[in-house]
Amino acid sequence: MNDVSLDVKKGEFLSLLGPSGCGKTTTLRIIAGFEHPTKGSVFIKGELVNDVPPYLRNTGMVFQNYALFPHKTVYDNIAFGLKYRHFPKAQIKDKVKQALELVQLPGLEARYPKQLSGGQQQRVALARALVIEPDVLLLDEPLSNLDAKLRAQMRIELKQIQRRIGITTIFVTHDQEESMTLSDRTVVMDQGSIVEEGSPFQLYEEPKSQFVASFIGQSNFIDGKISEIGERDMKVSLSAGPLLTVPRQNEFRKGDDVTAFVRYERLEVLPAKPDDETNLMGGVMDHIMFLGTSYLYRIALTPSLMVIATEANTRRKQPYEKDSKVWIRVEPENVGLIRKP
Repeated sequence: MNDVSLDVKKGEFLSLLGPSGCGKTTTLRIIAGFEHPTKGSVFIKGELVNDVPPYLRNTGMVFQNYALFPHKTVYDNIAFGLKYRHFPKAQIKDKVKQALELVQLPGLEARYPKQLSGGQQQRVALARALVIEPDVLLLDEPLSNLDAKLRAQMRIELKQIQRRIGITTIFVTHDQEESMTLSDRTVVMDQGSIVEEGSPFQLYEEPKSQFVASFIGQSNFIDGKISEIGERDMKVSLSAGPLLTVPRQNEFRKGDDVTAFVRYERLEVLPAKPDDETNLMGGVMDHIMFLGTSYLYRIALTPSLMVIATEANTRRKQPYEKDSKVWIRVEPENVGLIRKP
């Protein structure tokens, strides 16, 4: 970990996003108290908690494998933290009932974890974390063990619960889609450091590094140089030969080395050469992949330069053939630029 500094607002849903081994789970465990920082401080609600053990930090944590007690019923799993805190039995009963209603599992108090589906186990783990009314909810990839359809459903439910109770939440994930759909703010990490942070929209539309532009979303990258700057537009000479027009950006100067990037879905593929030749390049269809809701095309602009584009499936026959001549075009505002180090 290298100088990781976070300030999470009350009621915020913040995601720590990055590849495996980047330090996001370690960061979460330091906040929870399961790991001790070698330097620096952890504050919760303005109070220093470096020397406070996990069970006294009033944080609720949901682990990747849920960590339910297999020999305890749903009721006893959820009630565990309350019993540890010596709540009266009547109050425990009421709180467990409320927690089960919150996660839409009323009436399952007597079941054991092995009698539950993966989605139900995830809800029980969430109820157990929330029932103690923690100051911070910590989620360590809690959806990763669910199948794709259930995972998408649980994202919606998790966000609805978080909004309903307004709890400050820190969510660890390597899945960019989870981060995009759940977060108010995302912190992208790599190799133990924070690379960039911002809203999902900011990170997708205006990434400051090639790592973030490639990790969040899918993009084509081509190196180039700013060759001309006008009043409204700039020209980028690409290493591959073509000249791109992009909106003027004041942070760039003529001669700057840059990397141009274009999201797959923002490359327009055309069967014939159009009249408007702005940001137009010809190529050969190298590969076609049908994805159900869309097509993915790999197009050879030169023998050594391939670009990828996606196009929505509009219920028509496959629009192109392999090795057919095609044209690709991108609107100037859909070209992103990253300054090369």
